Amino acid sequence: MTTLNDFQLKQRKYMPVFPKASGKPTVYIEGYPCEDDEPMAATGFHADQISKFSEQLLRYFATNPHIYIGIDNFIYYREDDTTKFVAPDIYVVLGVDKYPQRRSFYTWSEGAVPTTIFEFLSDATANQDRHEKVQRYLTEMGVQEYFIHQPDMERTIEFRGWRRNAAGNIVEIVPEAQGGLFSEALNLYFRWKDQLHSHVRLLRPYLPDGTPITTAMEEHHLRVEAEERRDEAEALAAAEAQRREDAELELERLRAQLANTQNNDL
Repeated sequence: MTTLNDFQLKQRKYMPVFPKASGKPTVYIEGYPCEDDEPMAATGFHADQISKFSEQLLRYFATNPHIYIGIDNFIYYREDDTTKFVAPDIYVVLGVDKYPQRRSFYTWSEGAVPTTIFEFLSDATANQDRHEKVQRYLTEMGVQEYFIHQPDMERTIEFRGWRRNAAGNIVEIVPEAQGGLFSEALNLYFRWKDQLHSHVRLLRPYLPDGTPITTAMEEHHLRVEAEERRDEAEALAAAEAQRREDAELELERLRAQLANTQNNDL
């Protein structure tokens, strides 16, 4: 099992390297709406997926002060044009300050565009997610990578990704043997696993060596299990030490008895 110290060493090893953005963190710019009447998640499947996935990314990148993770908030990508905005489910921006939190993300003010965007397919937006947004995110906005995933186990399996190559062309990311996709920008693998109890096809992040990035609850369980194993090991060690002590005392008793017998024979 990967211990916490082992994971922290891997975390430092695999953390992406990137330049600092040229702008500054901007909480809000007057005249650009920062909310609408749409709910964050289309279904319970999406709510479960978005909450767990965002938590994993937030916890993993928490050690780097220049990685911002947005969750369903507006991204305005053209100054003085309030019609040029998107609201992805989750996005990651490398090179900008993690804090303060923003009401919306303004690319011209921050001096950066999202590095990687994730959309979780719903019946209402799936067609846009598969087609229109590929061009909009990667070409019009300049995003490096874009992933889509279907979290509803009642729907057909669909996990795809695109990136811009060195020539600036959009190419679809080729899946690995297990069906996962690798993010070159974030230096992470993404694979899905069916959660039979919740019927959620859960997309999860992994380190390049296959180590899973846990949720807070999973890490708590791992800590409890590690503490239980440590207590069991300590109990076994104490029992073994007591057994040895008892054996040594018994040996000393037998030696004393033998010596006493020999003295009486004399």
